[in-house]
Amino acid sequence: MPGLPGLPGLPGRGLSELTSEDEERVMKVFVIGISGSVGSLLAGELTARGDAVTGLVRREDQRAELASRHVDVRIGDIGGMTADSLASLLEGIEALVYTAGSNGGRREVTDAVDGEGVRTALDAARLAGVPRFALVSVLPEAWRERALDDHEEHYFAVKKLTEVAVSESALDWLILRPSLLVDRPGSGRVALGPAQLHGEIPREDVAATLAELLHEPRIGRQILELNEGETPIVSAVRAQVR
Repeated sequence: MPGLPGLPGLPGRGLSELTSEDEERVMKVFVIGISGSVGSLLAGELTARGDAVTGLVRREDQRAELASRHVDVRIGDIGGMTADSLASLLEGIEALVYTAGSNGGRREVTDAVDGEGVRTALDAARLAGVPRFALVSVLPEAWRERALDDHEEHYFAVKKLTEVAVSESALDWLILRPSLLVDRPGSGRVALGPAQLHGEIPREDVAATLAELLHEPRIGRQILELNEGETPIVSAVRAQVR
């Protein structure tokens, strides 16, 4: 598991760039997938803003590593949890973010993590009174340049079904579809909107964009696609306010 990024040099905005308005909008955020690449980067972005971040991990070593970075998490397997058990961990949470994913692995894992896990999280958010729900999904065009096997085709079908479930919920939801995720440093500049070309996007820029979206309460019930681009993240997010 990659470690949380250091607070200086974050690709979105550092502590020195936070305004009094940002400081007043501190949130309590729960991240499912917080031990993954995007989830851990998102935790770093949010804690840099002063947000209270927690989440769900499957193993004790993951919990210990995040605790060393002052992120308190709970141990559980989203693929086997009930909505009631997850809801019990969400008291006071203002935004539930789902970044976990199987990445096109075995069908049973895809069904558990990308399918039922999302539905469980939606139900838990409703039970716990969590108002906002954000899902990191995938661009429909992803991987279309290669021949997909049955497991990968199933992955995209499940992703679409869960997007439908999220979009039909009564929550203040957001679906973010990033391009191909890469590990190079983020530029802090993106292309964001209802439709974008499929290319590549650094994971750092995905996390920074998601953090900015969570702090923009005027953006909700939207599907947004994200690619590398030339627009600063803050400006790209503000442009999506409807």
